[in-house]
Amino acid sequence: MATRKEIMALPLTNVEKGAPVHFKNPPAAFFDAIGGEAGMKELMYDFYDKIYESKIAHFFPQDEDEFEKVKEKNTKFFVQICGGPKVYEDESKGMELNEYMIRIHDDFSINENNRIEWLGTMREALADKAQHVDIELIREFWDYLEKFSKLTVNTFADGSTYYAAYQQAKEDK
Repeated sequence: MATRKEIMALPLTNVEKGAPVHFKNPPAAFFDAIGGEAGMKELMYDFYDKIYESKIAHFFPQDEDEFEKVKEKNTKFFVQICGGPKVYEDESKGMELNEYMIRIHDDFSINENNRIEWLGTMREALADKAQHVDIELIREFWDYLEKFSKLTVNTFADGSTYYAAYQQAKEDK
């Protein structure tokens, strides 16, 4: 089982504009260990409640009913990407899930600090809700989040923008 200290020590690496990103979808074993759909919902709702109080809350609807819809929709994404039931198919409009998620983020001006805030908030939610999960499964879930999130960064410190092409995302099976 994981400790809070182990979870909070999960690593962060920097984004390199235009660099290929190799990632692996989280294992279905993580989905099972977190508690299936109910456990994933608990984790993700806790995460989004924390996001609502974070420095990146402005990226999300401020209307509570609209924010609840975001929580529900994004929970479905994580259920499916982690090997659970195909509950996000209607949302992704037939597009591969990871590609769809990259394109959704194109509508926002996301920089490295935003990414770090998002990941830090997720680490906190994992530390609160996933201590019953084996640390190796959490590391595999984190590895996906940490690497894949690089593909959503599109605004850089030098003032430039760059929108990752899905071809830069290499899903390692």
